Amino acid sequence: MSAQAVQLDELIDRYPAKPEYLIFLLQDIQAAYGYISPEAMDRVCDHAGVPKSRAYSVATFYQSFSLKPKGEHKIRVCMGTACHLKGAQRLADAVERKLGIKPDETSPDLKFSLEAVHCLGACAMAPVVVVDDEYHAGATPGKLDKLLDNVARD
Repeated sequence: MSAQAVQLDELIDRYPAKPEYLIFLLQDIQAAYGYISPEAMDRVCDHAGVPKSRAYSVATFYQSFSLKPKGEHKIRVCMGTACHLKGAQRLADAVERKLGIKPDETSPDLKFSLEAVHCLGACAMAPVVVVDDEYHAGATPGKLDKLLDNVARD
């Protein structure tokens, strides 16, 4: 049994084997692994006595859950109106060219994930990019290129 399987068992065993603990189990697995793998979902369903269809409907309803592995660094490009007018698409295109990933994808080395979000609520900073929860105002493809180089080195 792998160390990851042991840790998954430890997470699952923290909760009683009841359906009402489904979301807590999924939250803990999301926090520990960064996503919910099919194997983890199977184990949760077996433990909580929840049909897979119900568990997947919960996991896909809440945006905080992911069924795909996410990168170590999360890049969010705001595509809201103000950012769109000031070049947000050029920023998303620049990330796509540099990292070879499209929005909602993760680089093969699991270093970066790219998201194009509807609005980050920072219109005065447009165009804005958030990398690892840090806002970068007035972003340009050149600034973003340097920023991603720095993040990759850390």
